[in-house]
Amino acid sequence: MAVTIKSAREIELMREAGRILAKVHEELGKAIQPGMSTLDIDRLGEKLIRGFGCVPSFKNYNGYPASICVSVNNEVVHGIPNKHHIIQEGDIVSLDAGVIYKGYHSDAARTHAVGQISPEAQKLIDVTRQSFFEGIKFAKAGNHLNDLSSAIQAYAESFGYGVVRDLVGHGIGSHLHEDPEVPNFSRNRKGIKLVPGMTLAVEPMINIGTPNVEWLDDDWTVVTKDGSLSAHYENTILITDGEPEILSL
Repeated sequence: MAVTIKSAREIELMREAGRILAKVHEELGKAIQPGMSTLDIDRLGEKLIRGFGCVPSFKNYNGYPASICVSVNNEVVHGIPNKHHIIQEGDIVSLDAGVIYKGYHSDAARTHAVGQISPEAQKLIDVTRQSFFEGIKFAKAGNHLNDLSSAIQAYAESFGYGVVRDLVGHGIGSHLHEDPEVPNFSRNRKGIKLVPGMTLAVEPMINIGTPNVEWLDDDWTVVTKDGSLSAHYENTILITDGEPEILSL
């Protein structure tokens, strides 16, 4: 699949998909509290997505059984919601969600604090979010993809954090995952040149400890190998003639 350049009409649909997804995340962020199960979050998320006239991007995607990926503490991404997994005060919870609006996807993730969390956990959430913004300073026409990737890595590693290597961001549009891959680390090659009309899902996944991860037996849930906390922050962005436009914020 080549990198797709979106038409004005496609961009308009992706803007609407992003606007809806931002609202879904906002509502989920308000709803999270100790005592909820991760399945409760998924059910609410799916209800919100469908209530906005959209379809969840993730449900049954390559066999994934839920609408919202709910990853807690040392779970990096793709946690499968479960009625027995109860969220506790002090947890951090990463929610990754996607919506399809009139055939076009938006994809975004946020990591939330549950009640009072440790200063270390809060710092990880803040740095992960900021690493996204450091990266997209370079998401301008004429720059190369690796400029963006290198900026994310440099910022996160300046705090001694591990930048996950086994998972990357991606192009997005009429498919959830399109070319190009969007790493959160430098690949020592320039990568593609960015041009207006490209839409990318940029998603730093940052661990307090080492970058190393492993997959659980469910074949979906990715956890930190050293058991350390992990955070995730993602938005769908549009490359323009000037500053990038964040579609899912």
